[in-house]
Amino acid sequence: MRVLAAMSGGVDSSVAAALMVQEGHEVIGATLKLWAGDDGSLPTSGCCTLADSEDARRVAATLDIPYYVLDATDEFRAGIVDPFIAEYLNGRTPNPCISCNRVVKFDHLLRWAADLDCDLLVTGHYARVVREGSTFGLFRGVDRDKDQSYVLYMLGRYELERVRLPVGEYRKDTVRSIARDLGLRTADKRDSQDICFVGDDYRSFLRREIPEAIVPGPIIDGEGSVVGRHNGVIDFTVGQRKGIGVAFGTPRYVQAIRPGTATVVIGLRGSAPISSMSLGRPTWVSGVSPIGPVAAQVRAHGATHDAVLDTDGATVHFVEPQEGVAAGQSAVLYDGDRVLGGGTITATMRG
Repeated sequence: MRVLAAMSGGVDSSVAAALMVQEGHEVIGATLKLWAGDDGSLPTSGCCTLADSEDARRVAATLDIPYYVLDATDEFRAGIVDPFIAEYLNGRTPNPCISCNRVVKFDHLLRWAADLDCDLLVTGHYARVVREGSTFGLFRGVDRDKDQSYVLYMLGRYELERVRLPVGEYRKDTVRSIARDLGLRTADKRDSQDICFVGDDYRSFLRREIPEAIVPGPIIDGEGSVVGRHNGVIDFTVGQRKGIGVAFGTPRYVQAIRPGTATVVIGLRGSAPISSMSLGRPTWVSGVSPIGPVAAQVRAHGATHDAVLDTDGATVHFVEPQEGVAAGQSAVLYDGDRVLGGGTITATMRG
């Protein structure tokens, strides 16, 4: 087959491309340019940097495959960065990597794959696409510590027919071993943990972008008493314990953020559990809402919780109330290792 391999400059996407070459496919390497400086250059810190692009180019040269950089900076700014800023100002906790997969990466890469007459798009995500008769399902990766199926829940059967995730069949140490055996320069490269356009501190990024919107306000407890002050609600996420700026004998957690009054509500763990949540823009891998019992994951690397998807296909009820469920994050629903789908948490309910 003719394959478009998305190459980020990391070891995982490098090995994904290499495995396709080993299988005898005609492989084309491509890096998405998502974020650029004022002069149009690639960033020098975070992920998706100039150095990452150079690593991808040199891996492509080692594999003897053509390599391109595809520009999606305008779409990325409008579809990811601007909504990221707006969500924090509205007291939500966005996940830009999921939004990027939904709005930019897979959409653009699949269209470019079609333009290049490619049969498949290959990425370095740790998840598995499994053929099931005439269709395909999405499953967790073999390496549960690296599993990235949570950020791919929006992929439906149309996309899964055209996407392959070869490293999802391996553990991370095996992937690095494959890269070393092939002499790939990314074999021992450190995994990036940063949001590509933010670096290691999203708060500093927001203060640079929208300084006029950062408003100080009160920190209150569950009874409404003021127990401290803060320098902007963008410094807080629901479930946060460290860095609140208020000291007590026992840990306090952020329970709610009220941007309209610039108020942060804190309390003891277990004092404000969430019983249900509403999902915005839910999508289902099979195309059909999986009404009934599910396992719900509400953080990228969190545990799953027993829950029930209501008949409306958008309300999830936890069997046992949960802490730290944050509006703006994604809730992904599973049946064992199978990804059923999910959506963005738009509201949470107590009681």
